[in-house]
Amino acid sequence: MSIRTSVRASVRTNRRTAAVLFGAALLAAATTACGPADNSVSTTPKSTAAATGAAAGGSPQAQGGEAKSSTAKVGDTIALKGTEKTNTADVTVVKVVDNPEGADEFSKPADGKRFVAVQFRIKATGSAAYADAPQNSAKLLDAQGQGFGSSIASETKAGPEFPVPANIAPGESALGFITFEVPADAKIDKIQFALDSGFAQQTGQWKVG
Repeated sequence: MSIRTSVRASVRTNRRTAAVLFGAALLAAATTACGPADNSVSTTPKSTAAATGAAAGGSPQAQGGEAKSSTAKVGDTIALKGTEKTNTADVTVVKVVDNPEGADEFSKPADGKRFVAVQFRIKATGSAAYADAPQNSAKLLDAQGQGFGSSIASETKAGPEFPVPANIAPGESALGFITFEVPADAKIDKIQFALDSGFAQQTGQWKVG
């Protein structure tokens, strides 16, 4: 094995280890902090939720104006809550890149599979900073309802990925791709994201296509 190959392998192993350890730490914290489970899936874009509240007070939407779809799609933002009241974020699915090339000769999907890269924007809206491994928080669902977690050790030419962990100060945002490895013939139907490395009780869901 060349020095270059060894270094790249080491970096990817470290990234995977960091994401796993960070997720385990958040799981322990979530287990301690959470009361009875009250899981929910939010499919409502933030702009639509705000318009609904305004419409109750007599906004143009309430008077027959054009309203945005109530189902979040690519490009929409969903306001999400974590296990702590201070941990909230606005999460946007910016775009989906289907079947991107690997970042280099070492990044290739397994036989019979392909990469799907999803670009997210995360804005920390709580009083505490967003400190998490976004790769642990996201998953894809195909048309049959099968779920696929991120491929932490893979990088593509779609664009830069989030660091592990990502640290975002209150009021600020970060942009990054998360890569998934799915069957070559899978039809991606939905994208999901939950704070606290996926352990938060609220999950955001976007419809693809």
